[in-house]
Amino acid sequence: MVLDLLLIALAVTLFPLPIMAFVLVVAAPRGVRNGLAFILAWLACLVTVIAVVLFLTGGSPPPPRSPPSLAALVATLVIGVSLIVYSERRRRGRRRDDTAAGPAGQPQPEASGAAQSSRMDDATGWSSAALAVLLQPWGMVGAAAATVVQADLSHGASFVALAAFCLLATSSLLAMELYMVFAPVRAQSALTSLRAWLERHKEPAIVVTCLVLGLWLVGRSLYQLTG
Repeated sequence: MVLDLLLIALAVTLFPLPIMAFVLVVAAPRGVRNGLAFILAWLACLVTVIAVVLFLTGGSPPPPRSPPSLAALVATLVIGVSLIVYSERRRRGRRRDDTAAGPAGQPQPEASGAAQSSRMDDATGWSSAALAVLLQPWGMVGAAAATVVQADLSHGASFVALAAFCLLATSSLLAMELYMVFAPVRAQSALTSLRAWLERHKEPAIVVTCLVLGLWLVGRSLYQLTG
């Protein structure tokens, strides 16, 4: 369970779409405050999902081959296949876009980023929190929920694993928030450059992240279902 949770958390924290949105949030006026609201809502989603699963299981993993255990494995398998399919669709869509655009039709992320940044100038804490909920990679969070079914709260290691999952899944956002707090001028420039880089490379990043995690989830669930 621990390795699975850490891999899922790593995929969540490196997923480019929330990072790009968070950069716009913290770079706008009242960015530090709105960034904190974004992080708190993000964490609240993770904690709520974990709490619901633990409430349903009573903090004890179901017996192997029992209906709840099999249901969790099947859910993991379905999520893994969905991530692989999503990855392939993004890859094909990117190829079609590149073919249609041609050498003269490349996107201009700087202009797009400026337009989006101007829309974030009026953002509030509530709208930033709502954005965090909308941009949560729910497929990956669902895979984490299916994994948390195996948590045994009678052992302290399970608490550590769950806390590590939440911290790692939020680590990229926390790092950017702290950077803006302690070095706002340098952070503004660095995060703007980061977002421009992600704008150019987000599709390969999404494809690779979803594909790798999807293959891991499919392989792990098939091994446990057939083992």
